[in-house]
Amino acid sequence: MFGLDTGLTILLLCCIIATLAFEFINGFHDTANAVATVIYTNTLKPNVAVVWSGIWNFIGVNVGGIAVAMGIVNLLPTEALIDQNIYHAVAMILALVLTAIIWNLGTWYFGIPCSSSHTLIGSIFGVGIAYMLLPGSYEIALNWKKVEDVGLSLLASPIFGFGLALLLMYILQKVVKNKLIFREPPKDKKPPLWIRSILVLTCTSVSFSHGSNDGQKGVGLLMIILIGIVPAHFALDHSKSPEQLLKNVQNIELVLNQSDSAKFSVENKIEFSKISSRIDSLQIILCNVKSFNDLQDKKHFEVRKDILLIAKKTEAFITKSATKSFDKDNVKTIKADIKSMKAYTEYSPWWVILMISISLGLGTMVGWKRIVVTIGEKIGKSHLTYAQGATAELIAASTIGVSTWLGLPVSTTHVLSSGIAGSMVASKGKGNLQMKTVKNIAIAWLVTLPVTILMSGVLFLLLRLLLG
Repeated sequence: MFGLDTGLTILLLCCIIATLAFEFINGFHDTANAVATVIYTNTLKPNVAVVWSGIWNFIGVNVGGIAVAMGIVNLLPTEALIDQNIYHAVAMILALVLTAIIWNLGTWYFGIPCSSSHTLIGSIFGVGIAYMLLPGSYEIALNWKKVEDVGLSLLASPIFGFGLALLLMYILQKVVKNKLIFREPPKDKKPPLWIRSILVLTCTSVSFSHGSNDGQKGVGLLMIILIGIVPAHFALDHSKSPEQLLKNVQNIELVLNQSDSAKFSVENKIEFSKISSRIDSLQIILCNVKSFNDLQDKKHFEVRKDILLIAKKTEAFITKSATKSFDKDNVKTIKADIKSMKAYTEYSPWWVILMISISLGLGTMVGWKRIVVTIGEKIGKSHLTYAQGATAELIAASTIGVSTWLGLPVSTTHVLSSGIAGSMVASKGKGNLQMKTVKNIAIAWLVTLPVTILMSGVLFLLLRLLLG
């Protein structure tokens, strides 16, 4: 497979299967976020709800784009994916996947709504930090800007979920005259059609949003595997033309050379020199190359690294005050060429997306009951009402949708759990919360990152030592 020997082929298949297992677990771990409200309000029967949610998770993965997936890939240091020893890449990948699976299964078993996003991000941070501690890697760093963005997204989303649900419930209580939606649903009796329609719609929205955001994390993880183990096939999008990439690089070089370097500070001159060096390197590699299949295997990573560094450094360079000599048209031209260049590294084959969507969709249809019971019965002391269910899911779907649009991973679990808590407080005050469950969720929220960072970092170093 992909020209690998038998041993590496087996390792590749194991890594792919482990990633699909992670996404399958993600499915049944997070299913409760979409189906708890429709089940506890008697809107849909459990079996119907989970199948319906699975279908919309599947659709969400396939039409949600890959911005979040590429954000996951770009969290790791570029150097971590270009290690010449392929077994080091396998060690990194296994550490990521095993940590994510172990923590997800553990929290699911105890019925604790825990974020698969936190789990995967923590695993990536741990591997990245461990990689930086290796001899000779002291100058290598995680993409700290991306780390900061992701960290803020994961930490702030539950706070927004709680606050917005609280506010929306207060507004509904003041505005809506029909108090039926604020009462406990009659046992084994379906709600009125208009209420059922709203709840099914919000369930569908959360399922779709979960697929479009969480599903992309699996896509990103699978791309890390493929790029790390078979870079000659997946480090670059082979469906694109290297000749067009060469034109993009030449356009950037042309515009940069029009700037007045005499106005640059010493720091700017150093950065300009680094960019020029990368541009020269990429032009030499791409000269007379008609297809990426013509490149030597090891050159694929060099091209990928040059693209990433040119894009990153040039974007930073043209925004600095010392480069005001660039007019708006030049800046626009450079940004357009950078965007075109990024498309060569920020992609995913259709079959990767399909495999992840199937795994997530199937996972959604099983194993859902533990977390559903926690969300439906153990967050609030009173039974979930129609208004509370719709409010929490509306807030969750909106928050996840915005995060996906921004290319940021967000915790579906924490947004919806905090939304349920906010709606409970709005109804009867903070005394309406079961504080033991809330504390367990909060503890899981706080400890997931440090635990997974430590676990994946240690696993990576151990596996790297064992695999050589």
